[in-house]
Amino acid sequence: MEKFKQLNLSEELLDAIRHEGFVSPSEIQEKTIPLVLAGKDIIGSSATGSGKTLAFGAGIIDRISSGNGIQALILTPTRELAEQVGQTIAKFSYKKRLQVSQIYGGVSMDPQIRNLRRADIVVSTPGRLLDHLKRRTIQISRVKFLVLDEADRMLDMGFIRDVESIIKSCPQDRQTMLFSATLSKDIAYMAKKYMRNPVYIDAGDKVDPSKLYQIYYDTSHDTKFSLLAFLLKQEKNGVVMVFCNTRRSTDKLTRNLGLHGLHAESIHGGHSQNRRSSVLQAFHTRNNLILICTDVAARGLDIKGVSHIYNYDIPKTGEEYIHRIGRTARAGKNGIAISFVSTGDHSEFRQIIRRVDSNIEKQSIPKFEILKTASGQDNYRTHNRRDNGGSQNSRRGQGGRRFGRR
Repeated sequence: MEKFKQLNLSEELLDAIRHEGFVSPSEIQEKTIPLVLAGKDIIGSSATGSGKTLAFGAGIIDRISSGNGIQALILTPTRELAEQVGQTIAKFSYKKRLQVSQIYGGVSMDPQIRNLRRADIVVSTPGRLLDHLKRRTIQISRVKFLVLDEADRMLDMGFIRDVESIIKSCPQDRQTMLFSATLSKDIAYMAKKYMRNPVYIDAGDKVDPSKLYQIYYDTSHDTKFSLLAFLLKQEKNGVVMVFCNTRRSTDKLTRNLGLHGLHAESIHGGHSQNRRSSVLQAFHTRNNLILICTDVAARGLDIKGVSHIYNYDIPKTGEEYIHRIGRTARAGKNGIAISFVSTGDHSEFRQIIRRVDSNIEKQSIPKFEILKTASGQDNYRTHNRRDNGGSQNSRRGQGGRRFGRR
């Protein structure tokens, strides 16, 4: 705790940090907390799971008091992230009796309206916050701190006008903090227009490249489900995340895996908040080890111990690929990222490889059984091994060429 004490945090907050089992600050916390306490505007970059919420939350908690209206506003791109950030802030602020309100769509506004009347800190998605502003059920004229969490994702999702409207409704003399994985033109525009001499913080990439093994299978659309099921059945331990590009694909894949004895849960923006929360709870308690998800739903979620990332559908951009594979090979542990490249994917995949500048090894197709899916159109048959090459656990596919650079 000595390093936390050196950050000049209050005893109340230090007690809460100690109670949560923290021993020393992460890199992003050590760099950010003093700047928040000094009143600086901040642009920060760090990986999910690096302790970013406490990094900006600690200074906020120590600089506000309860009962003075909404003094801190934190915007997030998704409901899950709003819930997660709100719960984390509440854990560390309970000794100061601060009221933290989580505001997002998909649930009734009435309980939110009641909670807002006594809120000190609000964590919200942009759309629902605008709804409250239009109804005049929220008052943000006393906001001292504005945090844009996962700002790049919010802008990618088309929230830039909503975010600007919210910023303009906040006091001009606020302290603004923006956290983003990438510094796009939109992020630079937001920083220039709405921030005052921001300090840039880069906590680095938390993925250990030496422990991340990236491979791909060149497979057809008709066989990639059966290949995925085969590979998942080989893995007896570990937390697995499988990425799809659409909600429909996510649900279909989850259903078909279940037909063949592989219990998985799906999470995407079309599910109710209760269902999404229960899925995350199951994942955090390790009752379920296979999560099928879309990029939008998974962004920002802190799921530890991920051993395998599957790109069942190839992402549209190199940035999305980086976000996906960045969930494994952390904290000194090994991780593997597996991509299925089907007909029509090769051009996009080559662009991704050029963007990430990584070695991604081609693996030979193992022998596996073609399985029936819910459509009932597939027949049981055997897919023969193309050569004597290895499986996902081999370090090099026999005779396989490499995508990417050395």
